[in-house]
Amino acid sequence: MITLTIFGTLLSLGIYLILADRLRLPLLATERAMLSAGREGKSKTKTLEAFLMNKAVFLSRFIQLEEYKAIRLRNNLNAAGLNMTPEVYTAFAMVKATTILLGVIPCFFILPLLSPMLVLLAVATYFKEIRKVDGLLSAKRDAVERDLPRFVATVEQELQASRDVLGILENFKKHAGSSFAGELDIVTADMRSSGYEAALTRLEARVNSSMLSDVVRGLISVLRGNDGRVYFQMLEHDLKQLELQRLKAEALKIPPKIRVFSFLMLICFIFTYIAVIGYEILQSLGTLF
Repeated sequence: MITLTIFGTLLSLGIYLILADRLRLPLLATERAMLSAGREGKSKTKTLEAFLMNKAVFLSRFIQLEEYKAIRLRNNLNAAGLNMTPEVYTAFAMVKATTILLGVIPCFFILPLLSPMLVLLAVATYFKEIRKVDGLLSAKRDAVERDLPRFVATVEQELQASRDVLGILENFKKHAGSSFAGELDIVTADMRSSGYEAALTRLEARVNSSMLSDVVRGLISVLRGNDGRVYFQMLEHDLKQLELQRLKAEALKIPPKIRVFSFLMLICFIFTYIAVIGYEILQSLGTLF
């Protein structure tokens, strides 16, 4: 049985390598390099991820999404910096969950009690992967909104001397965070190649933030000839209040974390007192007997 297993494994591997060479399939290292080249940031693609992506690309040919869902998912993927189609994104979540689900077969013979846990893990993995783009967009939106109070204050000051919206965006880009700076790179390039208002509208659609929508509305009014200084003064005040509320909410999350360590310190002090008292009792009993 062991000999047949080794022979079957080596035969399958040899057939796969021959077919891969005949069909000119790319190596895993090549796929990793291609996936890493189209990814934002410095993180490299793992070998397992490249292997699953290869299977997802093949499976995506048989997946058909609704037109509205496909358009919405494509816009979210572009905004999140994921260089893949909606079909490939959906197929990748299915392939990753199916790969975990295949582990149920050996577990059913070796450790049957572990099989339900793998099924639950596969379902959780699918929903986690299918909602990954929403998490990336939410994190990116929060990072952009952190820079908006400073940006609005800068715009309000700049409008007193200049009404060049493109120049204001390019100057603030040097001092913005990475997420907001990336969006400003896109919108400034878009403004040079197309209309200013259309570029700002596309920025609003990409980020999908109510705070940024108010800022874009003010910038468009400036482009149309309005003064805009009073509007940005009022908007600066509102954003400062929202920023204070956000900081207070983050500060309220700190005490529960500290409370855990305080409780552990209290337990340590109690055990210290108990040890000292117990030692004294044992010493007194030793002197009596």
